[in-house]
Amino acid sequence: MHPVRHSVRHSVRHSVSHPMVKPALRRGWRDLNTLQFGMAPAHAMVLGPMDTATGSFLDLLDGTRGMPMLRDEGRKMGLPEGHVDGLVERLARSGLLDDATGGGSAADALRKKKEVLDRLRPELASLSLVAPEPGDAVERLAARRSLRVEVRGAGRVGVVLAALLAGAGVGEVDVRDIGCVEPWDVAPGGLPAESIGERRQEAARRAVHGAAPDRPPRTSSKERGTKEVRGLSLVILAPRDDLAVHAPDPAAAEALLASGTPHLYAGVVEGTGVVGPLVLPGDTGCAGCLDRGRVDRDPTWPRLVAQWRSGRQRKVHACDLTLAACVAGLAAGHALAFLDGELPSSAGARWEASVPGLDWHARPIWSHPACPCGAAEKAKGERVSEEGEPHETMARQQPYAARLSGTWRAHV
Repeated sequence: MHPVRHSVRHSVRHSVSHPMVKPALRRGWRDLNTLQFGMAPAHAMVLGPMDTATGSFLDLLDGTRGMPMLRDEGRKMGLPEGHVDGLVERLARSGLLDDATGGGSAADALRKKKEVLDRLRPELASLSLVAPEPGDAVERLAARRSLRVEVRGAGRVGVVLAALLAGAGVGEVDVRDIGCVEPWDVAPGGLPAESIGERRQEAARRAVHGAAPDRPPRTSSKERGTKEVRGLSLVILAPRDDLAVHAPDPAAAEALLASGTPHLYAGVVEGTGVVGPLVLPGDTGCAGCLDRGRVDRDPTWPRLVAQWRSGRQRKVHACDLTLAACVAGLAAGHALAFLDGELPSSAGARWEASVPGLDWHARPIWSHPACPCGAAEKAKGERVSEEGEPHETMARQQPYAARLSGTWRAHV
């Protein structure tokens, strides 16, 4: 069993206007002086010493009261002068406090759309577990509305994946594909049975639109032009062709690498689900690195790929609903983590799981020195500390959100 974390102190950037103990975490007394927040070890935390009067006061931290009113309530409960401010600061530094009015103007605009916010409240609660600053969770959720994601592939994986992103509040999720919907494209949460025979791309876009809690914010023609210049926040390659999943063609991502567009691979090949790699151009291993690494390990790899690509193509591929749903869910989770400013474990790695066991494991995709993507060249710049331990490059060491002002700002 993983140990429960004790409170971790960090600096708080903003004052808290309307404090609210994060509702995503259940509370329970471990003893008379120790309070546990949360059940699951990943986010649970223990805070102490804490007396019962202070514990009772926590019920008032529900976001409906400002600090002056909370101080008055504290005095009525017999708490010492300054105790309320100290408690609020302590909870904030421990990452246990949210601000019901925080998050900036975009968050305020989202709060005004009550029906939309109610749809997104589970996402907001989940974000509060990983966003330590008061107001950060709703700020991240509101920021999703301005992001643009393109999903290439409208099969059992791609459409469900795109619908998940739209349902989680990503403002613009576009799906691209060719051909018409076949019976085997239909999937719960994806293309419905009544779309069989329709143009696949149009049916996929309609399904994604239906999953979104709100339309993206309207922009003027001038702003739309600027947005096109900025490019996409993320491209997800989810091909229906299982060969394109197993051996992605590096040429298909050349334009993405050239424009510096982050992209994520996902799909199913012969009963094996694949998520990754998430490619940060010039930073992590790409499809070209994957291909060259395979050639190094197996000289017959090019011969096999040539036969698979030139041979007779299967019309229906092995892609059962449960595995497709698993892949779509995991890929959407990694995509959202990236869009929210984190660096998911698919950056430079492929997660794979096969039926029937579905035992997920990661395979690293090392940057290859012969690949023109430049990731290997950047890796050479890693310095060695005085103790002899390698330091990761700045891009890998810092959270994605910390480097938005650098290389990747153009894509958000």
